[in-house]
Amino acid sequence: MSKFILSIDQGTTSSKAILFNAKGQVVCQAQQEFKQAFPNDGWVEQDGEDIWATSCSVSRKVIDDFKNTSGSLSDILGVGITNQRETTLLWDKSTGRCLYPAIVWQDRRTAVRCQELKQAGYESTIRKKTGLLLDPYFSASKLSWLLDNVPGARKQAEPGKLAFGTVDSFLLWRMTDGKKHLTDASNASRTMLFNIHQQQWDQELLEIFNIPKEILPEVKNSSDDFGNCSKDFIGISLPIAGIAGDQQAALIGQACFKPGMIKSTYGTGCFMMINTGKEVLQSENKLLSTVAYRINNEVTYAMEGSIFTAGAAIKWLRDGLQLIENAEQTEAMAAGISSTGGVYMVPAFTGLGAPYWQPDARGIITGLTFNSDRNAIVRAALESICYQSKDLLDAMVKDGADSPTVMRVDGGMVVNDWLMQFLADMLNVVVDRPQTTETTALGAALLAGLRLGVYESLGDLASVWGHQKSFKPSMPGEERKTLYADWQRAVALVV
Repeated sequence: MSKFILSIDQGTTSSKAILFNAKGQVVCQAQQEFKQAFPNDGWVEQDGEDIWATSCSVSRKVIDDFKNTSGSLSDILGVGITNQRETTLLWDKSTGRCLYPAIVWQDRRTAVRCQELKQAGYESTIRKKTGLLLDPYFSASKLSWLLDNVPGARKQAEPGKLAFGTVDSFLLWRMTDGKKHLTDASNASRTMLFNIHQQQWDQELLEIFNIPKEILPEVKNSSDDFGNCSKDFIGISLPIAGIAGDQQAALIGQACFKPGMIKSTYGTGCFMMINTGKEVLQSENKLLSTVAYRINNEVTYAMEGSIFTAGAAIKWLRDGLQLIENAEQTEAMAAGISSTGGVYMVPAFTGLGAPYWQPDARGIITGLTFNSDRNAIVRAALESICYQSKDLLDAMVKDGADSPTVMRVDGGMVVNDWLMQFLADMLNVVVDRPQTTETTALGAALLAGLRLGVYESLGDLASVWGHQKSFKPSMPGEERKTLYADWQRAVALVV
């Protein structure tokens, strides 16, 4: 019998659904974009109904396409969910309607509040318990803002009439007709309210952020019983058996199950995550410690570094400077010259992420001469992604992570062979590109399949991962050292 898992990948700018077979191959897929709103400087919001409607639409499209290719719905065993992390929703339990738009992970409205908490001396406590930096990026200050600024919210919350959730919890609530208010440990670990050592909501953190425990979801394993989706959702009732935040799901989809295994996702931004096993590494270099996944009540941890601008820099070259017509051009343009001629781009358009964590930094292009042309600028933009990746990897090793020899990559940018080779050269590691680049959605499907008996073990999950191409470092060490030193001098101009 053929076995299939439906994976819902709810992202920052679009919702996607993919049907995978047991070999981890894509059978059908659909994607739909939705709008973000920017009502004030630094504010980023989404309509909860758009998140729900697009998730429904793409899921139904995939099911319909599967039926139209003579697929039997009885062969679809269950559903996995992966989601944009930290985005915060608050809804009425009696109606399921959000009291306010979703506050997106990118939103900075609570920066002043976070600074006040730092000045009050809470940063060390929060860091030790959660592994996170005290920053508006995470859910806690967003939820506190909602309770304090939405009329009547706090009054309704305290007797438990409201529900808080990240996107996974909101989708699950809707998919089960309000029967299940749950999340998984990976998403809980990004709220800044969850003690990653004790694996529970932390009363002291709830008091710091003034949040009633009654509105929080129950925290489950990443591969677990999350209830059954209503038949109204996609026409059939299926068990929901896997949930993970997007970057953790990508780590699983890349089969990085052993300590020291590392993946890096190259999309709008870049997210590098290394498996640290049962150990929580406390970063001295502004990286994050987080739950990678929890299976059978056993927790695996990870260390993560985030780059704010990766593919977004190429989009700016296209839409802002109009130096290119499409991203595909950049590979030939970069390969067509021997170097940038000393041109460096520091793409701090919205600040710099780890290990600098300078939200007020702004971008520069330095080293320009009359010989500099658009090819040099395009190549400098691509190179900047690799230099930032080296920043992250070096910081991880300094913090005690094992120095890897291989890195698995995914995301839209990894189709660029020149970029992947320069990445291998700069990091001095082998860069492996997988057969299935939809690793985030695949990770959610694998978690569901593990619960539903499609796979028996993590070893079975690892066997699904397929290798497409390797890029081996070939750059002389002195050249790497010189290029990176010049990058560091360029970064010093903005931090």
